[in-house]
Amino acid sequence: MHMVMVICGGFMLLATFALFGKLWGGDAAGISTAIRAFIPVWLLITLVNMWVGVTQAGYTYSQEAPILLLNFAIPAAVAITLVGVVLKA
Repeated sequence: MHMVMVICGGFMLLATFALFGKLWGGDAAGISTAIRAFIPVWLLITLVNMWVGVTQAGYTYSQEAPILLLNFAIPAAVAITLVGVVLKA
């Protein structure tokens, strides 16, 4: 359940980045730049989530690594797809 909440949080953060890109950039390039900025921020957040899982929850790195991959990859893949869609429009 926690993994689903983290992924949904990633989608909400992606939407926030896209909204700020629209507000500050006003065009497709601004939105695209904001979405690209989301990816390293999201990687940092998922790495912190993994660190908490290892240090506080008692999981091992090998148990947390697949979770990290899914938590990061799903919103990041959507972000990369959105960049392509926004730039084509």
